[in-house]
Amino acid sequence: MVPASALTPDQVVEALDRHIIGQAAAKRAVAVALRNRLRRLAIPTDFRDEITPRNIILIGPTGCGKTEIARRLARLADAPFVKVEATRFTEVGYVGRDVESMVRDLVAEGIKLVRKEHMAAKAAEAEQAAESRLLDVLLPSPPGRQPSRSSSRDALLEQLRTGDLDDRKVSIDVPVRGGGIPILPIQPGGGGEQGAGMSEMLEKLMPKRQHRREVPVKEARRLLIEQELEALVSDAEVADIAIRKAEQEGIIFLDEIDKIAAHEHSRGPDVSREGVQRDILPIVEGSTVQTRWGPVRTDHVLFIAAGAFHVCKPSDLIPELQGRFPVRVELSSLDRDALRRILTEPENALTLQYAALMATEGVEIEFTEVALDRIAAIAAEVNERTEDIGARRLQTVMEHLMEEVSYHSPGWRGARVLVDEAMVDDRLADVIADTDLTRFIL
Repeated sequence: MVPASALTPDQVVEALDRHIIGQAAAKRAVAVALRNRLRRLAIPTDFRDEITPRNIILIGPTGCGKTEIARRLARLADAPFVKVEATRFTEVGYVGRDVESMVRDLVAEGIKLVRKEHMAAKAAEAEQAAESRLLDVLLPSPPGRQPSRSSSRDALLEQLRTGDLDDRKVSIDVPVRGGGIPILPIQPGGGGEQGAGMSEMLEKLMPKRQHRREVPVKEARRLLIEQELEALVSDAEVADIAIRKAEQEGIIFLDEIDKIAAHEHSRGPDVSREGVQRDILPIVEGSTVQTRWGPVRTDHVLFIAAGAFHVCKPSDLIPELQGRFPVRVELSSLDRDALRRILTEPENALTLQYAALMATEGVEIEFTEVALDRIAAIAAEVNERTEDIGARRLQTVMEHLMEEVSYHSPGWRGARVLVDEAMVDDRLADVIADTDLTRFIL
């Protein structure tokens, strides 16, 4: 059975709604994909491996929320996530990045997630050990005697925890970082990551060098906690868990997949595009990729592809790759009403971001409803007259609008700035009047 605490599709969509406006069909598709992953893990082992992910293609113009949906989904699932651009890959035999690097990047993200979890679990133990080492420095025992508990040591510990000793200088041994052994890439595009892994492995085999530093107690405590955490967290255990997490929960977002689609009756560079598709195919189908942490199977990694498909269509991809993305969702362009909602409704809305930024200077920012309507209308109009870049247009318009306030705000401490319709029309008059000028604001 799926755990009762697991997110339902409704809860996933609700969580995505807090950050992304509209695109209900895409949100439902990724919510179902995430739930199906949980369902698969609840199935007995002998049948579980037969169920493959329902990979998704998101079709829509730039700035409509494709990448943000995938990124937010990964955060909700607490899963390893990487975003890669299909145009960065080259066919085997050409100089460039090989397709297997996306899997290595996914495992690296898994390593970060698992290490963070383990360090959080070991934090209390590491802190206790670091405090003990610090007390040994502050209150050394006579030679040949083990540190013993005493009233003086307990009193010193209390002072240490309350911060009374933060400014006292102590001398501690700190490991020397860097100076690893350089390893040259074995092959173009793929050897750098493996070379880095070999360098890291050889560095660990070398005797650790340390040097004594005199630092404040507060800094010494932090450094000692880091050392204890490194000792408590096993690299091998982290790698094993991270590989399993990447295999069973990983999400790879393949952006700009339309750019590697070969156009009908085209020649030249499109040969290489088809070659990249054929290189990506076995990764999506399910294969084993060698990484510096061990082999990784991609059979159950969820792939979410995205593209605008302005000058081509999904059927221009090779048939084998098309078949590996059974779920296709079209995202709509953002109209004036959607842009207006984006300004205020998400938890990370642009207006809230500017208010928070200016608050650090002691300046209060307030937007009137009419001003917000006007900003959305201008962004929609510029999108119509030039290239439609969706919600990203709001960022360029808002930056143009708030430039003067951002520049002068350090001298306006304690002031209150009201952004009304008159201010919007005044600051954006050149954008509205001059079509050519819009080319210079993205």
